[in-house]
Amino acid sequence: MQQPLVSIIIPFKNTEGFLDDCLKSIIKQTYKNWELIIVDDHSADNSYNIVSNYSKKDSRIRLFRNSGNGIIEALKLAFSVSEGQLITRMDSDDIMRPEKIEVLAINLLKYGKKHVAIGLVNYFSKYGIKSGYKSYETWLNKLTKSGNNYSEIYKECVIPSPCWMVYRSDLIACEAFNLNTYPEDYDLAFRFYKHSYKCIPCNHVLHDWRDYNTRTSRTHKHYAENHFLDLKLNYFLELDFNPNKTLVIWGAGNKGKKVAKTLLSKGIPFNWICDNPKKIGKDIYGIILQPFSFLEHIKNSQSIITVANKTAQTEIKNYMHNLQLKPIEDYVFFC
Repeated sequence: MQQPLVSIIIPFKNTEGFLDDCLKSIIKQTYKNWELIIVDDHSADNSYNIVSNYSKKDSRIRLFRNSGNGIIEALKLAFSVSEGQLITRMDSDDIMRPEKIEVLAINLLKYGKKHVAIGLVNYFSKYGIKSGYKSYETWLNKLTKSGNNYSEIYKECVIPSPCWMVYRSDLIACEAFNLNTYPEDYDLAFRFYKHSYKCIPCNHVLHDWRDYNTRTSRTHKHYAENHFLDLKLNYFLELDFNPNKTLVIWGAGNKGKKVAKTLLSKGIPFNWICDNPKKIGKDIYGIILQPFSFLEHIKNSQSIITVANKTAQTEIKNYMHNLQLKPIEDYVFFC
C-alpha cells in the first residue's frame, strides 16, 4: 500500500495529565508516515514541556505555540504549517487505537477525493460514562457503520470530531476553520455535508474518547446549547429549507421557542404544532399553536422537530412514515 504523508493536527491546552497517553498512542501507530502538528493554546500547566520532550525524541512531532487564541486559531495554524496529503484531527486528551491512521488512510485512498473516512468511537472515563454520552456513542456509531451520517445531521454532530480523515485539497475546498464559527467540529460536519463529501462506512472502533468534568466541550461557552441551535438553523435555511413548502415547527419548549423567534426575526412564515394540551390553542409570538394532527391538513409541508423525548421521536418518525414524508426533504430533527 502506498503511504502518503498524513498530517495529524492537535490543539491542546492544560492537558498535562493526558498527553503521555495520547502521544504514545500516536507513536505506536501501525501506519508510520505521519507528522504530528501540535499547537499549544496558551497552557498554564506543564503541557508544553511534556510535548517538547517528545518532539526532541521524534522529529515527526512538530510543536508550535498558538499566535492567536482558542481552538480554531490553533487549528488554522496547525493546518497552515502541515505538509500531508491527508489530514486528520486528534484531541490531546484522547487515545488512538494502534490501527486508526492505517484504517482511515486505506479507506480514504480506496474511495478517493470528496469522501470522509471516519471510524467508530468508544467513550471512556475513570468515573464511568453517563447515559447521555453512551447514547450519543451508540447513535453516532450506528450512523458510521452504514455511512448514512448526514441523514440525521440536524440532531447532533454526525462526524466524530477527533476521528475523521480527508484529502488536504478537500479541506481547503470546504474552507475548514476559515471562520470563527463554534462549535467548530459541528460546523466542519456541515461543511462536509454542504460540499457533498460522502461518508465512508466503517465497522472498526478506532478512537477512545475520554470524558471528564473539565473537558472543553462541557465547560466552554462556545459549546453551549444555543450555539448548536443557531448553527443548525443557519445551515438548514441555507442548505435544505424549501420556501415552496409550508414550514412547520414541532414543539413549544425552549428550543421550539428559540427557532420560532429566529424565523419571525427573518420574516419566514411557519405553522406551529405541539402535543401539550396546556399550550394548544394559545397564542405565542402571534402564532396560534395547533395539535400534531393539524399536519395532516397541511399540503406540502416541511417540519423542524424540536421534540427531545426519545419515545415521542419514534412516534413522530412512524407518523411521518405513514404520511409518506421523507427525512431532510420533508422533516428534520433538531434534537
